Amino acid sequence: QVQLVESGGGLVQPGGSLRLSCAASGSIFSINAMAWHRQAPGKQRELVAIKASDGYTNYADSVKGRFTISRDNAKNTVYLQMNSLKPEDTAVYYCYADITTSRRVRSGHWGQGTQVTVSS
Repeated sequence: QVQLVESGGGLVQPGGSLRLSCAASGSIFSINAMAWHRQAPGKQRELVAIKASDGYTNYADSVKGRFTISRDNAKNTVYLQMNSLKPEDTAVYYCYADITTSRRVRSGHWGQGTQVTVSS
């Protein structure tokens, strides 16, 4: 069984910064990719950033130049550094991991979500 635990959300003023963390635990053989998605009320969930083990990285156009995704492979943890935050960044942020388990089964897993609110 695999679990993803997110942390780091909160309230921040426009122009401020937050760093989200997502730690994967359980019967993990390898993590093929980790990503961050977000969903604002009444809107569709969207991909924010993704980083794969082969180095592939991609960002939504709306966050390029402001957000940075990184991974600590030894800790099975992914981070999202968010700078120059805007009110439109307000959303619930969800961690996602593409994992191969110790039983050699590949599957996707979602974190519980963490609220990010950007407001003055």
